[in-house]
Amino acid sequence: MTGPTDLPSLPDARFAGLLDEARTLQPTTVALRRAVHRHPEVGLQLPVTQQAVLDALDGLPIETTLGTTTTSVTGVLRGAEPGPAVLLRADMDALPVHEETGLDFASEVPGVMHACGHDTHVAMLAGAARLLSEHVDELAGSVVFMFQPGEEGYHGARHMIHERVLDAAGTRVRSAFAIHTFANLPTGVVTTRSGPVLASADSFAVRVIGKGGHGSMPHSAVDPIPAAAEIVTALQARVTRTVNVFDPAVVSVTRIAGGTTSNVIPESAELEGTIRTLSEHTRAQLRKDVPRVSEQIGEAHGCRVVADVTPGFPVTVTDETETQRVLDLAAEVLGVERSQHMPNPIMGAEDFSYVLQRVPGAFAFLGACPPDLDPAEAPPNHSNRVRYDEAALAHGVAMYAAYALDCLRK
Repeated sequence: MTGPTDLPSLPDARFAGLLDEARTLQPTTVALRRAVHRHPEVGLQLPVTQQAVLDALDGLPIETTLGTTTTSVTGVLRGAEPGPAVLLRADMDALPVHEETGLDFASEVPGVMHACGHDTHVAMLAGAARLLSEHVDELAGSVVFMFQPGEEGYHGARHMIHERVLDAAGTRVRSAFAIHTFANLPTGVVTTRSGPVLASADSFAVRVIGKGGHGSMPHSAVDPIPAAAEIVTALQARVTRTVNVFDPAVVSVTRIAGGTTSNVIPESAELEGTIRTLSEHTRAQLRKDVPRVSEQIGEAHGCRVVADVTPGFPVTVTDETETQRVLDLAAEVLGVERSQHMPNPIMGAEDFSYVLQRVPGAFAFLGACPPDLDPAEAPPNHSNRVRYDEAALAHGVAMYAAYALDCLRK
C-alpha cells in the first residue's frame, strides 16, 4: 500500500473534490449501467450498447466516431489549450452466461449476462466523459474515450487500433488507462502493479487419431485414450520441468472427449486447453512445446496427432511511471487506504494488452464487492451469480477523470 510519504502531490489536494463531483453524477451513471446490464450483447456487434453510449454522450462537447468493423464508439474531448492526447478505455461486451443474480435489473436476454462488469466500465467511462466536460478549461490536450466491443476473446481492441483509435485526436495518444471492476475486492480499493499485470492467453486443441475396435480386444485396435491421458500428464510435467519458476506459466487441459460407449475403443480422442504466461519468451516456448509433446507421445502409441495452437491476447504489461501515477491518484482522490500495490500478477488475460504494446499506460482493478458479502467468498467475475456494488462506480468515474486531468494539466 502506498503511504503519505510516497505522495508529494497529496498536500495540494488538486483533485479532492472529484469524488464528490462523481457522486453527484451517480443517478445517471447507475441508470446507464442498469440499462446496459438489462440488454447484454456478445462479441463485436453490440448495436444496443452502442446506442446507449451515444445517448449518454449526446449534448456533451465530445466528437464521436463509430467503428466500421465493430460497433465501437470513439469520443474525443478537446481541452481549452492544445497539447498531447490520453486515452481512457471501457470494454462493452457481455458473456454467454445465464444470469442467476436475482437482481431486479437482471439480463433480459436468455443465456447472456454482464458477468465481468463491462456494464460498469461503460457507465464509469461515460460518467467520466460528463465530468471532464465540466473541466475542459483545465485541459491542455485531448481525451480519447475508447468504448470497445469484443474484449471477451474477440480482439476488439485490435480492431479499434487498426481503425486508428490511438490517433483519433489528430495526434498520437501519449498514454492510456483502463479500469476493471473486481468482485473480490472491497468497494473503492484500487490495485495495480507495474510490469506484467495479466497473462497472455493462447488456446490449443489436440486430436489423437488411432484405430477403433472392440473394447475386449485392444491389441486389435490402436487405442487413442491412453495416449490422450499421457499427453495430459506430460503437458503438466513439461511446465514444471522446463519453465523457470520465476517466470510462471499455466497449461491447463480443460476438455477431454473420446468414445461413445463402454465396449468400443474409439477411433479418436480430443483435448482442449489454455496456455497462460507472463513473458513472451515463455509463451513462444510453450506454443512450440504443446504440439511437439502431443505429437511425439501420439507417435509412441502408434497414433497420429493433429495439434493446433490458436494465438490469443498478449501479456498485459503496464508502464512503471503510469502505474505509479494511478496509485498516487487513487490515494489522493479516494484515500490512502484505498490505494494498494498488487503484489503478484493475475493469470487472467486482457486485450487492453494490445493498447499497452503501443503506448505506455496502466491497467487497474477497482474493488466492487457488495457490502453484504465477504470479498473472499463473493461470487467472482465470470460467475453467473456475480454482483457489483454500484457505489464503486463513482470511484471509477473519479479515477478516470483524475488520470486525464493529471496527464493534461495546463
